[in-house]
Amino acid sequence: MPSESHTVKRVEVHTGVPYGEFVTALEKAAPPVDAGAYELIEEAGGTWDDVRAVMAVNAPHHLARYWRINATQILKLAEGSTRSIEYLIGNHVIAESMFRHDPRALLYAPLRMLVWSDDNDDAVFAMHRPSDEFGSLGSAEVRKVGADLDRYVIELLRLCGVDAEQDFA
Repeated sequence: MPSESHTVKRVEVHTGVPYGEFVTALEKAAPPVDAGAYELIEEAGGTWDDVRAVMAVNAPHHLARYWRINATQILKLAEGSTRSIEYLIGNHVIAESMFRHDPRALLYAPLRMLVWSDDNDDAVFAMHRPSDEFGSLGSAEVRKVGADLDRYVIELLRLCGVDAEQDFA
C-alpha cells in the first residue's frame, strides 16, 4: 500500500487540576500493566481467554499503563522548569481486536499521552484523538474501536476529575 497523509486532531485539555494531583489520579485510573501475570499465563499454557480475564482485572477502566517516562527528571539538566510525563497507555486485548483487521493499528497502540504543568502548575493533558489515528487506516472495524478508545480516554479523564468530552468532539 502506498504512503498516505492523514489529519489528526491533537487534543489538549487544560485540566485546572494541580499537576501532581492529576498525575496521581491518572496513574491510579490507568494502573501499570502486570507483565508478570501474562508471562505466567504463557508459561502455564494459558489461552487468550486467560489474557482477557487478567486484563479485565488489570485495567478496570479499559486502559492500563505500559510505559512512563518522567521527562522532568531527564530535561531538568537543560534548566527546564516545566514538569512533564510521557505515557503509553492502552489494552492489548483492545489492540488485538484491531490488529486482526489491520496490523498497522499497532502504529497507534498503545496510545501516546503527555501531561505537563502550565504556568499555574496545573496539568495539561495532550494526545492525538484515537478515532483519527485508527480511522486513517480505512477499516470500519478498526475505526469503530478508535471511537471506543475516544470514549475510554474521556472516561479516564473523568476519573481524574476532568470533563473532556467537548475536547474530543
